[in-house]
Amino acid sequence: MKIRILVAGQPGAVLHDRPWPDVGDVVEGLPTTVAAHLVASEVAEEVIDGPPVRRRMRKEDGDG
Repeated sequence: MKIRILVAGQPGAVLHDRPWPDVGDVVEGLPTTVAAHLVASEVAEEVIDGPPVRRRMRKEDGDG
């Protein structure tokens, strides 16, 4: 599973025995369970090869 990091790590943070990647970095080679947990936690998003997927904007509570 290929993922893109969405959240910055704290200084000295590690991701599976490696320094925490920068926001926007694409990471491969993690165990699927680790990558899936990061996606479910909204720390990363899955990267799917192919045309870009348009993301819908969420309304914040109280808007509209």
